Amino acid sequence: MRDLLHVEMGSADRESTRSGSAAPGLASSGADAKIVDNRLMRRADRLFQIVQIIRRGRIVTARRLADELKVSERTVYRDIADLVASGVPIRGEAGVGYAMAGGYDLPPLMFTVEELEALVLGARMVESWCGAELAAAARDVLAKVDQVLPRSLAERIDKTALFVPDFGWTVPGAEMLAELRLAMRSNRKARIAYVDVAGESTERVIHPLGVFFWGAVATLGAWCELRSEFRNFRLDRIAGIEVLDAGIVAEPGHGLQDYYLAMSER
Repeated sequence: MRDLLHVEMGSADRESTRSGSAAPGLASSGADAKIVDNRLMRRADRLFQIVQIIRRGRIVTARRLADELKVSERTVYRDIADLVASGVPIRGEAGVGYAMAGGYDLPPLMFTVEELEALVLGARMVESWCGAELAAAARDVLAKVDQVLPRSLAERIDKTALFVPDFGWTVPGAEMLAELRLAMRSNRKARIAYVDVAGESTERVIHPLGVFFWGAVATLGAWCELRSEFRNFRLDRIAGIEVLDAGIVAEPGHGLQDYYLAMSER
């Protein structure tokens, strides 16, 4: 991002010189400086987004970039020229399309304001609703992000006015999440004691596929060996869980995408 800001500052200096106005660093007043700074940050965000879009691995036309960024094609051409001049290895030309040379990367923790707000809101939801282990992880994530972001962006973490009040409520069954996450990460079977809506208790060996949060409840999607089909289990009705040593052997029709398909047909 520092490189992209350098590109933007150089471009802004040239524009200021042509117009006869003061350079950004010599703005005539605090208000002028703020306007210039906001303009620079908006374009720096756009330059970053251009690089991210081109890095997706396909030839990207100027028209597509312009449509996605909501700017003119002329602006895209100018931005591409500035990026190339700064050393970003973009291949291609106007009228054909652009691609990124292999091996180029950006610092992984650079965000637009909207991305940062999404991260903060998501972390606050996890902290309030998903139990102690994930709550601690959510706090650690924000602390790590705060340490590596430029100060101007890091300050937005505390200033993000999107809150998830903690009234002591967690997703019902959240205490099962740690074991379920372990089973899914390690691709292992689990044995659960499950109590259905009628109060009947059964023991099942399942292949956990995913946990789905629906607001007031959360469900586990899994292949059930007892029923030989996909089943959804409410986390708050799982009375006990044991992660087994047995791994899940991939079988046609038993995976997560197959689960999605089966659910869509119900």
